Amino acid sequence: MTERTATVADEDLGELLDQYRSQLTGYCYRLLGSSFEADDAVQDTMVRAWRSYDRFEGRSALRSWLYRIATNVCFDHIAQRKRRERPMGLGAAQTAEERNLGEQLSEETWVEPVPDDRVLPRDGDPADVAVGRESIRLAFVAALQYLPPKQRAVLILREVLRWQASEVAELLETSVPSVNSALQRARATLSAQAHYGSAPGADGANLPTEPVDEDKYELLEKYLDAFERYDMPALVALLHDEATLSMPPYALWMRGPVQIERWMVGPGAECRGSRMVPVRANGTFGFGQYRISPTGGYDAWALQVIDTADGKVTGINAFLDVEAWYPLFGLPLHLDA
Repeated sequence: MTERTATVADEDLGELLDQYRSQLTGYCYRLLGSSFEADDAVQDTMVRAWRSYDRFEGRSALRSWLYRIATNVCFDHIAQRKRRERPMGLGAAQTAEERNLGEQLSEETWVEPVPDDRVLPRDGDPADVAVGRESIRLAFVAALQYLPPKQRAVLILREVLRWQASEVAELLETSVPSVNSALQRARATLSAQAHYGSAPGADGANLPTEPVDEDKYELLEKYLDAFERYDMPALVALLHDEATLSMPPYALWMRGPVQIERWMVGPGAECRGSRMVPVRANGTFGFGQYRISPTGGYDAWALQVIDTADGKVTGINAFLDVEAWYPLFGLPLHLDA
């Protein structure tokens, strides 16, 4: 690592910077749509901050300084690659009869899942926690990727992190009117995105927050029970009329209970007998799905991130690259019988 003039003990500086790691990871994840890319961006931010801390003169808060570095790092990442998507953003829904998953697309194609505990505070104001959860939902993060980088940063800083317009203007080295204009354009773009449906209002007031209440727990317990029993009538009864099933890294996706059930009892029938391990992902609940192994026990098959609304399951997002996702979520790749 590059030498620097020591202004505080290295171990003290490391602890000081590390206090911001979780919130910076959440910020970078929303900007980039990738868990691993966000981790890389935060690590790069920490290295740059460590190297240049002796030149930090304290004219701005340490938080603002770190966010400025992280923003520039993320903008560099965004400039070097294509926009990340969900399968629903790549083409029309297909039918279960097609059966062919198609080719695997590269990791860089997809908006990725993220564990809640890597990007959300463990406590805080309930309203802020609710907005934080909604702002890492897969649909919202996918919609953010349609915004130009500056608008993306402005919307996250203003409406998710609750920064003042003057603070954002200072970070981006622009004017308050420019920040307000960027925010209005970002709202308009999000409003037009089918991925999301409506633009957040001032201070996140219109983010579609859905608190984790007893009804939602009950819905997900019913989903878990129905899936492990592979009781399709029970599972289908939990699905919204417009529910989707997707399976990155494949572009294939289906819409509606009829097509989802046909897939489950057709090409997906080998999932019968699966075991499910609950996780928290993208502000909602998910499950590590394990299929019966021919050699005994259960092998990792998919990380399911479950979307819900209005008392129904609206999305089953099954991420199949288990060697990438299971370690990130602290899940083993095999369960004993």
